[in-house]
Amino acid sequence: MLLRLPTSVSEAQECMAQGAVPIGGATLVWATWQRDGFPELAMSLRDLPEATAVEPESMGAAVVLHRIDDRVPVVLREAAGSVGTGAVRRTATVGGNLVGSSLRCLLPAALVLDARATVLGPDRAYETDLAEVMAKRHLLLGLRWHTPLASGYRKQPAVAGGPPPLVVATAVHADGEGRRRLRVAVRDGYEVISETTTCDAGAEEALGTLEGTDIGALPPGARDVVREQVADVLGPLAGR
Repeated sequence: MLLRLPTSVSEAQECMAQGAVPIGGATLVWATWQRDGFPELAMSLRDLPEATAVEPESMGAAVVLHRIDDRVPVVLREAAGSVGTGAVRRTATVGGNLVGSSLRCLLPAALVLDARATVLGPDRAYETDLAEVMAKRHLLLGLRWHTPLASGYRKQPAVAGGPPPLVVATAVHADGEGRRRLRVAVRDGYEVISETTTCDAGAEEALGTLEGTDIGALPPGARDVVREQVADVLGPLAGR
């Protein structure tokens, strides 16, 4: 297998045109390649500046998870810290988790940040939403978002051999008219759902609105975790 390490977007496009298979830390594909055979040409974005930056409101797709620190919102930092073991986090990348994984532990965090994705197409880099990235499995260059007023993340303990653990992510944003909006995203099994509601009147109003959405149709145990997370993220903002 020949591994290409482009240092510019144009070089990465050339690699794509040559049929290079994108890889990050390869934590999700190495065993499959050992079993089924390695691709002739692969490409890593680890030398591409646009894909390796970590900033308060943006992050590259080639950033390894253990580099995600207090420069980014709490919800994203805690999501990254919940993935696998320390050894995995030193190798796994943002893009691999979001696009290459069926678990997508970072997706609820990205959704509540209302993150936008920059992806690399055959002729240009462009911005799109996360739904398109997930559906079409684009080559992700990075994410950008606006810093929330507050955020939080919870992953329930995993049961060995069981289904993926429940994940609840929350973030509070100020809109352009001075109101606050709460975004909640839940991973229940392999499905991720998200909803947005106003929260100026506090947690009970927000939770009442969420009861009429897909989040309100979650199993009772999952709804309890959502309720706790909403209270935790809104509590410090009360009276402010």
